[in-house]
Amino acid sequence: MSEKGLLIVVSGPSGVGKGTLCNALVKNIDNLFISISATTRPPRTGEVNGVNYIFMNQENFEEKIEEGQFLEWAKVYNNYYGTPKEFVIEKLKEGKDVILEIDIQGAAQVKKNCPNGVFVFIAPPSLEELRKRIINRGTDNEESINLRLKSAKEEMRASFDYDYVIINDDLDKAVLKLQSVILAERCKVSRNKDKILEIIGD
Repeated sequence: MSEKGLLIVVSGPSGVGKGTLCNALVKNIDNLFISISATTRPPRTGEVNGVNYIFMNQENFEEKIEEGQFLEWAKVYNNYYGTPKEFVIEKLKEGKDVILEIDIQGAAQVKKNCPNGVFVFIAPPSLEELRKRIINRGTDNEESINLRLKSAKEEMRASFDYDYVIINDDLDKAVLKLQSVILAERCKVSRNKDKILEIIGD
């Protein structure tokens, strides 16, 4: 019998390396998918519609909010971001595990709707290191960088509402820690009751 999949929510400040971490993770763990978010922000250089994000205009996004087509959505830095509900629900029903790489506003909505999810916060080793990473990304002006760093302090306080925190000071170590969290969660008794009953024949 196919078990219901695991919903893993990964959040953290902008520039902390969530995307790099999640992309490395799916290469190491089978049966794991990253949900693609929808957004109204313009694509960055090299981003592809339907691969990095589903890009849409504000009017279209707001229509989908009204129709209840998002598992969560939020307005961040004057742009909408949201997780299309259909993809996630379909994968979980198939027994696949799904990662949502989303901001703290969206994660709070998911926690309300999906309390059995696994919530992981990715933190930088320091705010100074976070500043360097955002600058090295080369996509933000000084005003935007300062806004993101100011938000990062508030976001760090929200980490106390998560199940796990991983400091991303070394990518390989951070990937291993996130991988360990997922494998441990897959082994929880509460997620394997049907398998146990099947083994003992009840």
